[in-house]
Amino acid sequence: MRLGRQLGPGQRAELRILDVEAGVDRLLLASGDRLFEAPNWHPDGRWIVVNADGLLYKVGAVDGGAPGLVEIPTPGLPELNNDHLLTPDGRWHLLSANDGHVYRLPWEGGPGLRVTTPKAAERRFRHFLHGVSPDGRTLAYVGTENRGGDEWGQRALWLLDIETGEESLVGDGCSPADGPDFSPDGRQLYFNSEMASQRAGHAQLFVRDLASGATRQLSFDERVNWFPHPSPDGRWLVYLSYAPGTLGHPADRAVALKLLDLHSGTRRDLVQLAGGQGTLNVPSWAPDGRRFAYVAYPFAAQSSEA
Repeated sequence: MRLGRQLGPGQRAELRILDVEAGVDRLLLASGDRLFEAPNWHPDGRWIVVNADGLLYKVGAVDGGAPGLVEIPTPGLPELNNDHLLTPDGRWHLLSANDGHVYRLPWEGGPGLRVTTPKAAERRFRHFLHGVSPDGRTLAYVGTENRGGDEWGQRALWLLDIETGEESLVGDGCSPADGPDFSPDGRQLYFNSEMASQRAGHAQLFVRDLASGATRQLSFDERVNWFPHPSPDGRWLVYLSYAPGTLGHPADRAVALKLLDLHSGTRRDLVQLAGGQGTLNVPSWAPDGRRFAYVAYPFAAQSSEA
């Protein structure tokens, strides 16, 4: 029996690479059988990592040849979800599992080590990993926990020092918030939040200075904006944008990928696609800072390439 999300009838998953400077959008791998999600780019530039069926896979031949999914062994780990990262040195995977914890395992696979600690049972606390600092020491995650009988009621931003095990709330948590990702110098945290909204679900983009605590809003439009990821050179911010009125970050919607120039403040649409959940949950920029990977989920009549 397969675990995790599955493709619908006539649907396929497309792993694509978009060059933001050349404007070239290339299909790398497509499957009508396996729903893969959330691409990470390995720091050496040769591999992209995705999850599928509760497991972890790498995709080779990024710059030519015949790509394919190669399973990364994760013996003993619970079913994985689509929140996974690579450490900046490329030696380790960091990943969230459906037991609510974050694990670390070697690049080539093997037994995993849990890096998060259990909380009181009544909190129903779960860790959803989204960012790792440039020195590989600090993780940024979304902590969800029970509030007033709603187990998703608190969705706050947390930092975890994986060497000491110390966890700290980012300010007041910026709840409801999601998608925290570090700036290239590690001094700032980008994220989406509803904290400035007057209606549920209207997430916008923010950046927080981790030293001073100063928080600045980056988007102010009617669309619902999620998962901001800065490029390695700090020039761009790519993010996922839903239609107005969308609640959360659902799958199988008409969405857009947008690009914010962090130097000039200008923004532009990159691509319209069928996607959402799984498309751009985690950092997916190439080391060259001009390309990023994403996943589209078109149905037969929507496929961008035959």
